[in-house]
Amino acid sequence: MLMLGLLLLPLTLVHASPATPEPCELDQDEESVRCYCNFSDPQPNWSSAFLCAGAEDVEFYGGGRSLEYLLKRVDTEANLGQYTDIIRSLPLKRLTVRSARVPTQILFGTLRVLGYSGLRELTLENLEVTGTALSPLLDATGPDLNTLSLRNVSWATTDTWLAELQQWLKPGLKVLSIAQAHSLNFSCKQVGVFPALATLDLSDNPELGEKGLISALCPHKFPTLQVLALRNAGMETTSGVCSALAAARVPLQALDLSHNSLRDTAGTPSCDWPSQLNSLNLSFTGLEHVPKGLPAKLSVLDLSYNRLDRKPRPEELPEVGSLSLTGNPFLHSESQSEAYNSGVVIATALSPGSAGLSGTLALLLGHRLFV
Repeated sequence: MLMLGLLLLPLTLVHASPATPEPCELDQDEESVRCYCNFSDPQPNWSSAFLCAGAEDVEFYGGGRSLEYLLKRVDTEANLGQYTDIIRSLPLKRLTVRSARVPTQILFGTLRVLGYSGLRELTLENLEVTGTALSPLLDATGPDLNTLSLRNVSWATTDTWLAELQQWLKPGLKVLSIAQAHSLNFSCKQVGVFPALATLDLSDNPELGEKGLISALCPHKFPTLQVLALRNAGMETTSGVCSALAAARVPLQALDLSHNSLRDTAGTPSCDWPSQLNSLNLSFTGLEHVPKGLPAKLSVLDLSYNRLDRKPRPEELPEVGSLSLTGNPFLHSESQSEAYNSGVVIATALSPGSAGLSGTLALLLGHRLFV
């Protein structure tokens, strides 16, 4: 396995043709040393991964290849005693692995090796994890990650994969991102508590929906969760999301529902939002008016780039410290009306792509539109 090769496991048994180009390259700047390896060649030189031993930021690309044949060449439960001091000395902080078919034994064996490193951020993308997981060795422990990002990773164990992965991570994980997941229907009885997790990003899971959110947010498993991102996650109503949060009992402070197609929730039962929630992002959700049943008080409410055709009345809004209405149709009509009545034509800049405004004009528009 390419990660095992990096961390000095015996993959040098896999030889490459002398004509095979070196797949790994180093890039250094004033801040860090980065290493990128492309192992898409039919007969890659795995030992080239040793070039990355001095890098803080390492990325491997597998070219969609299967790594199952390596199971016959490496012992994922080998005694690491002779390697642990070397692994601890590596400067590795960030590791990205993309595009490969990886047996579970190799993935979890690699996490065992990384448990001796200083790795803080791990990204897995476009992976197919095959086979069933073995129970961790009694002395096995994985890396002390701060951030774990998973994008388009499929697992043979569809409902237990999170619980199995969790066994190979130390409990200090603070940021977890899961995008384009094949399954978020977790077996909550098997999932352990994430005692330090502060940010959970389930964006870019358009099939999730509010019912799926209830399954994903296992009750009492996220006691320190402060930020939840659900961009493009199939959410339909703010009330449905509120119900899922109430069931999960999370102490949420910030919620991002942007880039969902939200609809009117008039007539739905009231719901108690998390008491500490103070920031709500409803931008790019197609809203034609302010949804009913929002939290009574917010520090930040983002309603930008929706379809509001009039300025919301005070009674329609929560008590809010900072309100964003940028990019809504009523602002365009108001600015055109003001410009006509004053006899001055003022260019409006209400879309993210607008450019070329002078500082004076930008200030003038900001004053007219938001005061």
